[in-house]
Amino acid sequence: MFDSIGWGEILVLALAALFIFGPERLPHLAKDAAVGLKKVRAAITGVRAQVNESIGDDLPELRDLDLRKYHPRTFIRSQLFDDDEPAGGFSGSTAATAAAGPVVARPRDNLVPPPFDPDAT
Repeated sequence: MFDSIGWGEILVLALAALFIFGPERLPHLAKDAAVGLKKVRAAITGVRAQVNESIGDDLPELRDLDLRKYHPRTFIRSQLFDDDEPAGGFSGSTAATAAAGPVVARPRDNLVPPPFDPDAT
């Protein structure tokens, strides 16, 4: 959660909270924040249980679906950093291209201007 925040920044934030709220109100605010966080976690757990119940009853084929791998951060990280080839025609390594060998770049004719796409600029 605090991957990009160091201990120095946390200390500065704690001192700022101490100056803003004062030493007598700060413990009560921290206690209220902890209670609120517990309520939010309980609500999220309840929603997850309801979703699991409805998926399990209505769609038994989705019962074993792991929703954590579809979290945006996890999904993007897996798409960017996994070494697996993507499913579909975007990988460029079909049977026809594998049999043809490596792609060799042709020299471009200097008299012909390069292709230009006005929508791309």
